Amino acid sequence: MSVEQGNLSVNTENIFPIIKKFLYSDHEIFLRELVANAVDATQKLKHLSSSSDFDKTATSEVGELKVKVAFDKEAKTITVSDNGIGMNADDIKKYINQIAFSGAAEFVEKYKDAPNNKQIIGHFGLGFYSAFMVSSKVEIISRAFSAKEEEAVHWECEGSTSFELEATTKAERGTDIILHVAEDSEEFLESFRLKGILDKYAKFLPIPIEFEGEQINDPNPLWTKSPSELTDEDYLAFYKKLYPMGEDPLFWIHLNVDYPFELTGILYFPKVKQELTASKDKIQLYSRQVFITDEVKEIVPEFLTLLHGVIDSPDIPLNVSRSYLQADGNVKRISSYITKKVADKLQELFKNDREGYEKKWDDIGLFVKFGMITDEKFLEKAEKFALVKNVDGKCFTFDEYNEKIAANQTDKDGKKVWLYAADVQKQHTFISSAQKRGYDVLVMDSMIDSHLIQRLEGKLENVSIRRIDSDTADKIIAKDEVLEAVLSEADQTKVKEIFEKIVTANHTVEVQAMPTDEMPVTLTLSEFMRRMKEMAMSGGGGMYGMDLPDQYNVIVNGNNALIQKILDTTDEATQLQLAQQAYDLSLLSQNLLEGKALSSFVERSLNFIK
Repeated sequence: MSVEQGNLSVNTENIFPIIKKFLYSDHEIFLRELVANAVDATQKLKHLSSSSDFDKTATSEVGELKVKVAFDKEAKTITVSDNGIGMNADDIKKYINQIAFSGAAEFVEKYKDAPNNKQIIGHFGLGFYSAFMVSSKVEIISRAFSAKEEEAVHWECEGSTSFELEATTKAERGTDIILHVAEDSEEFLESFRLKGILDKYAKFLPIPIEFEGEQINDPNPLWTKSPSELTDEDYLAFYKKLYPMGEDPLFWIHLNVDYPFELTGILYFPKVKQELTASKDKIQLYSRQVFITDEVKEIVPEFLTLLHGVIDSPDIPLNVSRSYLQADGNVKRISSYITKKVADKLQELFKNDREGYEKKWDDIGLFVKFGMITDEKFLEKAEKFALVKNVDGKCFTFDEYNEKIAANQTDKDGKKVWLYAADVQKQHTFISSAQKRGYDVLVMDSMIDSHLIQRLEGKLENVSIRRIDSDTADKIIAKDEVLEAVLSEADQTKVKEIFEKIVTANHTVEVQAMPTDEMPVTLTLSEFMRRMKEMAMSGGGGMYGMDLPDQYNVIVNGNNALIQKILDTTDEATQLQLAQQAYDLSLLSQNLLEGKALSSFVERSLNFIK
C-alpha cells in the first residue's frame, strides 16, 4: 500500500452544533471517549464472533478481551490500546476521515437483532476527535480482526483537516491510539491524573481496563446482576465502594426494567439531615456502564436527588459530549417510573414494618416532605405513608391524626386544627397551656416545614395548621365558649394604656379574659407574618418578608392576679415597674430576652426585690 494523502471530510450539518458547543466542556473527557471507543471495539468483536460474518480461519481466537491505557512522560505520549475488532484502510476512511459518521450506530443497526447489542457505547462518532483537545498529533495503528500482520494500517493527523494513511505491520489484532500530548496539556502525563480520570469514568466498564499493569475496573457491577442473587451485605459493600466515607444507608431499591425503556440501577436511601444541599448530586448516571454525570436533576424530580446510588440507561438521550441531558419522552417516563418505585418502596416498608418505619422517620422525613412539596404525584402517594410526630414522640398518618384530634380540636367552623411547635424548648409555655386544655401538639421543626404546611393546607380537606405561639390557647382554636372577664371595659382600657408605655413600639397590646393560672402576659406572633418570614429565610417567596420586624401581639391576661395588683397600685412608677416585670417574664419564658435586655431585666428584678 502506497502512502495516501487527503483531506478529512467534514459534514457541516453535523459538525456545526459541535463547534457551537466547543465539543466538550472538560478536556479530561478525551480519555473517557477513547477508552469507551476501545471498549466498543472489543464488544463488536464479541458480538461478531457469534455471527456468520466472523471468519474464524482468518484470525486467532477471540481470547481475553481487554483495554490498556499507558503513558510515556519523556516521549509525551498517551496510548489507548484494545484487542478488539480493529480497522483496515477502508474502515479508517469511513469512520475516522468522515467526522460525525458513527461506526457504532451503523454497527448496531446492522446487528440490531444480536443479543446485548446496546452494549455498543458510541453514538455520535465524535469521541475520537476529543483526542485533539489535548494532542498536537494523533496516530492510529490498527489491524482488523480478519487481516494478516502485514495488512495493518497507520493513520496520522496533526489536528488539521490533512491526514496521512499508509500500510504498516502489527502483530496482534486491534487498535492503538497514540496521543502526542500538547504542551498546554502536559498535566495529563501524570499517573495520578490518568488514574483519577479512569476511576471516575471507567470504574464499571464491561471490559477489563488495565493501567500500569493492574485492572482498575469492575466489569460486572452490582446493578447488572439479578437482585435474587444478592445479599444485604452485597448492597452495603457496593455502597461503600461508591461512597467510602458515607454512613450506611437505611434501605435501597434495585431498578430493573426493559420496556418501554431500558433502565437498571440501585438507589440508596441515606440519612437525610437538615442540610438538603449537602445531600444532593450523589446519584451517578451511567450509559452502558460508562459514567456520564452526577447531576441528574433533569432525569429525576428534584427531591430524588437526595438519594444516592446509580442509574444506568442507554435510552436517556445525551448531546454529543454526553455531559448534558436532553429532555424527551423517555426521560419523562423514566422519571415517573423512578418516582413510583420510590413511593412503592416507602409504602411497602410502612405497611410491612410500621415500627421500624417510625424509627427511621427522623432520618427520611425530610426527604418525604421535600417530595410532597415539589412533586404532585409523589404527594398523592405519600399521604398513605407520611407521618406527623407529636411532642410525646408518637407518630400518626394524616388520617390517623385527624381522627385523634377530631373531638377536641375542631373549631366552630368545623375545621380540624393541627397545632405544632417549631421549637419545643422556646415554646414550652404555649405547649403547656394547650395541653391543659387537652390539645395535642405536633413537632414541625425542619427547615422546610413552613412550605409543607402551606402545601398540606391546600391539600387536606377542612384542616388548618397553626403554630402553638400564634395566639393564646383559648383563641388558637376558635370555639363558641367565651370566658367571663374579671375587669370592666374601663379597667381593660387602663391596663392597655399602661402596657403600651413599656412595650416595644411595633408590638400591639390586647387585654383578654384568660384562665387565672395562665401567664399575666403572653407574646404571640401573627401566623401570616411568621410564615412569610420563615418561607423567605428558607428560600421561598423571594426576599419579601426578610426585613420585616417581628410584630408581636402582647396579650395581657385581665384575669391574672398580678394585673389586678397593677390596677390597685396608685403610684404610676410602681405600676410601670410591675408591668415591665410581667412583660419581661413573658419575654424570658419564650427565650426572647437576651444580651443587654436580659441584663437590664436582672437589674430591675434585684431593685424590685430590694
